[in-house]
Amino acid sequence: MKRTTARRLSVSLAAVLPVLALAACGSDPKIAGAAGASGPAAATATEDVVSAVAKSDAAAALLPEEVRKAGTVRFGSSFGAPPAAYYPDPATKKAAGIDIDFSDAVAKVLGLTVQREDAAFETILPALGSGKYDVGTGNFGVTTARLKTIDFVTYIDDGQGFSVKKGDTALQPVTDLTQLCGLTIGTGAGTTFESTLNSRKNVCTDAGKKAYEVKAFSDNGALLTAVQQGRVDVQMSTINGLRYQAAKDASGVRFLNEYHRLDVGFAFAKGSKLTPAFQAAVNQLIKDGTYDRILRKWGVTDSAIKESQISPPEHA
Repeated sequence: MKRTTARRLSVSLAAVLPVLALAACGSDPKIAGAAGASGPAAATATEDVVSAVAKSDAAAALLPEEVRKAGTVRFGSSFGAPPAAYYPDPATKKAAGIDIDFSDAVAKVLGLTVQREDAAFETILPALGSGKYDVGTGNFGVTTARLKTIDFVTYIDDGQGFSVKKGDTALQPVTDLTQLCGLTIGTGAGTTFESTLNSRKNVCTDAGKKAYEVKAFSDNGALLTAVQQGRVDVQMSTINGLRYQAAKDASGVRFLNEYHRLDVGFAFAKGSKLTPAFQAAVNQLIKDGTYDRILRKWGVTDSAIKESQISPPEHA
């Protein structure tokens, strides 16, 4: 639930770009099946699962008339690392990832053209309220705090997890934040991870232990480098992102465990009239099989939902 720009990513992830390139073109069979229930589907990362999607007149009829007439929908999208949204080749800026496939597929169901702007993760949700974007994508988790100002249409189930430097066996799966007391935790700026960690800092001092330190990074590559170099002891990020990252030998990190599952959804300004149409479109993708094809493509079948919901409560 954090991302960075393609230019910065291409610099800070220089050490692992060869591996990402292999994943994008499907030429490294060793990593297939290594992350998540079905693994990152590196061999099919370039598979076209969207172009055959058909328009649903029933779903499109739910769109506000002005949107249906305009024929376009404005997305503010955050980019960083696979499998959520990234640039396999930053030079071409051709987008790929789970968020890209789902947003493009939903637009096809609704008969709309996507106008996508690359935006910093922490700027997208506020921009929805100002009307700059119609929809936001960035692996946004549905949380109680966000539901106060944002509406969501869910499409996958992801959440919060931890990883450590490969070879580091000192830290065991984190089930309680007191296990992190005295450690330095790296995470993304403006994310649910940062807010969760900062809001719970008292757990260590209440237990008579040294508080953990939170270091927030706007650049996904800089965070990875900090883990690799031991400047942070543990990384907190998306479950799917960490598993995908750990599956790459060059990443130098080990997935530790899931911590808290969250629904992930398209984000809208509170009260947006687009949500019924987007919900119908996601459910149409589930019905026609496109949904499963997208999940298999990116190796995240364990993130499937049975049906899309509008602004469900945060997972307990």
